[in-house]
Amino acid sequence: MSRAPLVSALLSIAFAGALGAMATADQTYTVSGRDIFSIGGAGIRSEISYAGSQTLSIRRRGRTVRYRARVEYRRSDGGASTGASAEAIADVSDAGAVADGGAGDPDYLTVLNQPFAAQLDLGTLADLRGLRRAVPFDFPSPITGGALHGYLQRAGGGRVAGRPALGVRFESAGGMRGALPDRKGLTLRGTIAMRGTAFYDLQSALVLALDTTVTISGFLSDRAGNDPVTIVYQRSIRAK
Repeated sequence: MSRAPLVSALLSIAFAGALGAMATADQTYTVSGRDIFSIGGAGIRSEISYAGSQTLSIRRRGRTVRYRARVEYRRSDGGASTGASAEAIADVSDAGAVADGGAGDPDYLTVLNQPFAAQLDLGTLADLRGLRRAVPFDFPSPITGGALHGYLQRAGGGRVAGRPALGVRFESAGGMRGALPDRKGLTLRGTIAMRGTAFYDLQSALVLALDTTVTISGFLSDRAGNDPVTIVYQRSIRAK
């Protein structure tokens, strides 16, 4: 079973508002993550880990702001460790429209390929500061089109990388049943659970830290029978 289409589908969700339209100095981050796959009753398990450094540049180009994230990292799969690089680009108009300007981020490590926005507009940041209780929300499942149900709430404040920051947290879950994107002969039925926390700079509304986890639990079905499967995706990004 290919891993990339599953992660790609999950991370296509636009969450927590659109990217902002304020140009700032380059921001550097440390990046880490794990993908854990457990398939079958025999306990077949694999794990891939990631560790590296990232730079997010924000540049105004007329009426558009370009966000470009570049990552240099090590990818460790079993006993093998290899160097890799990734890049993602997003162009944001003054009206708030977001266009993908090109992407080469197969392991989904850039800050532009996460369930949280890399930067909020100031109105969204003000709304988050005003939250006093959890806010429920629903959105389509990224794989099968069902509904995920969850909530969004403040996660406190503090200082991150020496800057005042506001935290936001979400959790969501739902059932799923449908063919895998890359293997139409296999049906995945079970549940998806997503959770994450991010902290935003109170002045620039730029993300300073985030942690996200996506867990898929269920059964893979084909003509030969059913196999239990658990897939866990974790990413952590921290401003330097």
